[in-house]
Amino acid sequence: MDVNGTVAEGFEPVEQAFAANFALLGERGAAVAVYRDGHKVVDLWAGTKDVDAMAGTPGADPWEPGTAQIVRSATKGVVAAALLLLHQRGELDLDAPVGAYWPEYKAAGKEHTLVRQLLAHRAGVPVLDRPLTPAEAADPDLGAAAVAAQAPAWEPGTDHGYHAQTFSWLTGELIRRITSRPVGAWIAQEIAGPVGADLWLGLPESEHARVGRVGPVEPPETPGGGLKARPKRAVAEAYADPDSLTRRAFAAITPLPDENDPAYRAAALPASNGIATADGLARLYASLIGEVDGGTRLFTPQTMELARGEQSAGPDRVLVVGTRFGLGHMLHGAASPLLSPGSFGHPGRGGALAFADPETGIAFGYVTNGFRKSVTADPRAQALVRAVRTALA
Repeated sequence: MDVNGTVAEGFEPVEQAFAANFALLGERGAAVAVYRDGHKVVDLWAGTKDVDAMAGTPGADPWEPGTAQIVRSATKGVVAAALLLLHQRGELDLDAPVGAYWPEYKAAGKEHTLVRQLLAHRAGVPVLDRPLTPAEAADPDLGAAAVAAQAPAWEPGTDHGYHAQTFSWLTGELIRRITSRPVGAWIAQEIAGPVGADLWLGLPESEHARVGRVGPVEPPETPGGGLKARPKRAVAEAYADPDSLTRRAFAAITPLPDENDPAYRAAALPASNGIATADGLARLYASLIGEVDGGTRLFTPQTMELARGEQSAGPDRVLVVGTRFGLGHMLHGAASPLLSPGSFGHPGRGGALAFADPETGIAFGYVTNGFRKSVTADPRAQALVRAVRTALA
């Protein structure tokens, strides 16, 4: 597989790991970008734009520098940055009740839920008693009404569990109430535009041609690729039980949306359907910890510290493994493939990863068109992170 792009001197291990992902780990099409101290040091891409096309065959569109893909829950990190930016500007009080901005949320025992609890997956509403259809989920009014009426699964603030899908309407509506703008439009105008990042929450029709088809991929059964990992029994049982918080949280939208449907991509679901290039994700995170290319910086040092401050840690009531969260970002831990204990970011289920590490000045973005069954620790992304560590050693 031919790898395209550039790496700065010293970062050759990342190029080697990226090539190995195609040779050994079944990668179809992907890109990785890394910034250090606000300057790009890795910009690589390879494979095909569509997951179901084979490189080199007639009609197969190659992955190009501007190719973008859906990044699933890596979107959560982008939206977390938006809410922290609103806090930085004095428009959002993290210790205020959610109902102070969104009065309808003060229902079914949620009147004391704080904004910081909502961001840290402590709100207690990871599930909906009646799941939404994909069409209903794309309607911000219906989604907001559903989570506002939902009774919590535990007393808000007393425990944490990953709000896999409901994070969309919780955060999207909060931003809409504060700014009077749709969440996707606010991110385009206040984050993506100023930073120069190719990322969208609600894909414009003008960008459709840049986005490839995504789909599931199986890990290769080879000595180099390794055997399929067996999940822990408790995790497997949670995903198998239709009544578990795990199954219900991921099934808050039922049936599962078609991620290649233009209508789904045009919707703005802050938990799951952001679309970005690897460079767009890395560039955004670079702007959270410093100036990008000597220019834009989004977060002050104080806000950056907020982003990586622990709010939730320990057994996750939804993911059934130990997780650590800050104010919307996932933090380094046993279930997280981030760079060091001070890093913050978010993976996308079975694929994408984006994060920043203030200690090393690294900002990282990886996107792929092939989704594996892993939730927070994709082996391809982990291999690239290990290679970054090697380059920094």
